[in-house]
This record gives sequence, structure tokens and C-alpha cells, in this order.
Amino acid sequence: MQVSLLAIPGIPMVKPGDDLGALIHEAVQAAGMSFQDDDILVVAQKVVSKAENRLVCLDQVVPSPRAQELAGITGKDAQLIQVILDESNEVLKVRSGLIVVEQRLGFVCANAGVDRSNIQQADGGEVVALLPEDADASARQLRARIEDLTGRHIAVIINDSHGRAFREGTVGVALGVAGLRALQDRRGEPDLFGYRLQITEVGFADEVSAAASMVMGQADEAAPAVIVRGLPYTAGEGSALELARSKEKDMFRYSGPQKG
Repeated sequence: MQVSLLAIPGIPMVKPGDDLGALIHEAVQAAGMSFQDDDILVVAQKVVSKAENRLVCLDQVVPSPRAQELAGITGKDAQLIQVILDESNEVLKVRSGLIVVEQRLGFVCANAGVDRSNIQQADGGEVVALLPEDADASARQLRARIEDLTGRHIAVIINDSHGRAFREGTVGVALGVAGLRALQDRRGEPDLFGYRLQITEVGFADEVSAAASMVMGQADEAAPAVIVRGLPYTAGEGSALELARSKEKDMFRYSGPQKG
């Protein structure tokens, strides 16, 4: 198997209301590239959030007493904490410099995915980006747009960088998928010696997201979209929520979660 990770150069700064699919398609054409059937297009969450106007100016946020309390513990701005609470189902862990929550889509992550990096700032207060309202729906819309423009059948993953319990550093994870199954169930398949796998389920969309993140970069690389080519996948209308472990199966979730 030979797999290629192809960063798409020349995608301009994305603004609210932009046709992201068209911008990606135009950049692909300008670079002398093209989509092929069964490509996986991985797109950074930040440009999706920008196109969908998932932006908040902190100066327009009024912090609640709960936000002010958590700001005192974390050392973070109370207005930022309020945005995080608004995007969360519950608060799981708080300490100086850190707030871990269950984001309203069901992902456990720091700051509910609210982030300032790679957001163009303007006069009138600090602007932060939220995760897409429905990342799976965003992936489906982007997939349909690219397929309409190119006539190629592809899959789409929207990825973001998240930390992990018990591990240092961030890795790419899938927030939304379209055209593929996010979780691959390998149970019952034989290993090299005929043993039937008992518990093996592969977080396929997360593995692809992490690989694409290495090409996208984290700072000023300006490569928010990557074509993954040559990688077999299970087609279907999956959801990134397949990858979110349920509370019933989560042995490490902070007991007695604090309500946001």
C-alpha cells in the first residue's frame, strides 16, 4: 500500500460566508492538482468555523458568577470561560491554566474547543472561534460541494488538535466525517496466527486526522486542507461521534462532574 498526504497550497484566508468548497477546489486547480475518486479530504476545523461564522468577540460576552468563579481558579479570562461554558454540557476538571469539559457535541476536550490561534483579529476586542455547530453536517455539505464541482466521489474529515489523558502533546482528531465510517470494527478478524481479535476497534478517522495534522502544521504553515490518497476505507455515512466514548464505558472521567 502506498499512501500520499497532499497539502493543498494557496487557500486564501477564509471569511464568514465564504464558499469553502469552492475555495478549496480553486486552490487545487491553481496548484495543478486534482481530486480522484476515493480521496479523503481532511479540512482543519478552524477554516470551517470561520466560513460558518462561528466566531465570538469576547468584549460582547457578559460573564456569569460561575464563569467568574472558574476564572479565579484557572487564571483565564472570565469572558472566555463564559464562552466555554456556553459550549459545554458539563465541566469535568478544573485547575490553574486548564478547564476540561464535555463539549456540547459530546467530545471531552480542553476549553470546549474554543480557540484564538489562527484567527485574524480586528479592532473592537479579542475574537475566538467555536467548533462547528454540527461538524458531521459541515463535512457532508463540504463533501457534496466538492463532488458537485469535480464529479469525483470523495470522503471528508474535519479535524482539530486535542490533548489526550495521560499523554503530552496534541494530536489531530476527527470532529466530523462524511462518506466513511469513523470507527472500524475488527473484532472477529484473524491475526497472523489465526487468533480471532476480541476487542480491536480502530479509530480510523482519528488516525487519518493525526496524519493530516502533521502536514497541516500548527502555526504559520497555512495548509488547512490535505488530500489523503491511496488509503482504503469503509465507505458509508458515518459520524465522528462514533469515536466519543460513552459515559457508561468511561473509567477515567472525573467523578461527580461539575455542572456548567
